[in-house]
Amino acid sequence: MATPIYEFAHVPRVDPATKTRARARRVRDAGQAPTVGVIYNPRSHRNLGADFDCGLCPHVHIAQPRERGQLPLALTEFAEKGIDLLVINGGDGTVRDVLTCGQAIFGDDWPAIAVLPKGKTNALTVDLGIPDDWTLQDAIDALDHGSRVWRRPMTVARAEEPDSRVAGFILGAGAFTKATQAGQSAHKLGAFDSMVVAVTGVWALLQSLFAGRGNAWRKGAGMRIGLGAADAPMAHSGHGDPAMRQLLFASTLERLPAGIKPFGALKNGLKLVAVDQISRRTTALVPLVLMGKLRGSLRERGIHQLAATQFSLDIDDQFILDGEAFPAGEYRIEQGPELAFVAP
Repeated sequence: MATPIYEFAHVPRVDPATKTRARARRVRDAGQAPTVGVIYNPRSHRNLGADFDCGLCPHVHIAQPRERGQLPLALTEFAEKGIDLLVINGGDGTVRDVLTCGQAIFGDDWPAIAVLPKGKTNALTVDLGIPDDWTLQDAIDALDHGSRVWRRPMTVARAEEPDSRVAGFILGAGAFTKATQAGQSAHKLGAFDSMVVAVTGVWALLQSLFAGRGNAWRKGAGMRIGLGAADAPMAHSGHGDPAMRQLLFASTLERLPAGIKPFGALKNGLKLVAVDQISRRTTALVPLVLMGKLRGSLRERGIHQLAATQFSLDIDDQFILDGEAFPAGEYRIEQGPELAFVAP
């Protein structure tokens, strides 16, 4: 699971011979231990050099796939065992890979899911309110004694391959792609999670304030965004080149790292913020926008915050989905199934 998904041809396929569309169902008796399946990614940042107790008890089944192509078989075996809880031990990228491969196996009948925050970035666990020191036993205990948080991941499909979908929670393009690259440098300096958001955010702001429109941070990427099933073109403020957007950011999460609020008052469902090639004066107001302190007349300034059931994206540059780069092209972004995540 260490190889980035740069092409949809690399997305693992489920062998029709082992495909399981519905989980084996069972009803637990009172006091009966749950059946748990764990996807453990030893390459995740906080798992490096650490041992994972694989002998907890017979009702806990642990898989350590070494590459994405091995995930479908592991998840199929979990489905056949009728697991009550699927635990993902890794970061946002591991979550994306598991949800992507699990679509064809679990369909709309997923078990409850718990995520242990072990990656370089753990935006999903920030949203779920999962503490950094959450353990496997904590997650198992929370299945019966904790809470449930319901979220729907985004599904991203190429226009020419609508049945091949990748699932994730954070999508970005334009300056977001540059910020992700800068974030990799921040990781090397020891910055992770919310600190990465802060470091790259400050750097992006400085670039946008003092660089010219030809600078990659301010130029953004050529993209066309169509909203809803009707594919209605997203409005443009008239600031800068109408064929360009300085930044695109989309997510179904409701709370983001560092407490940022790029979507304003919008919380539920699939949300977008698109930024035209805005002026330096408007750029100086971006921190207030991210803190949710400035909401009025943003569209006229070139900052568009909106919710959509789905949208299309025709982009001439790479975009990022949960930390991985995807190639330029035409895409359809929709909401996936509603999933129940276990939380304290």
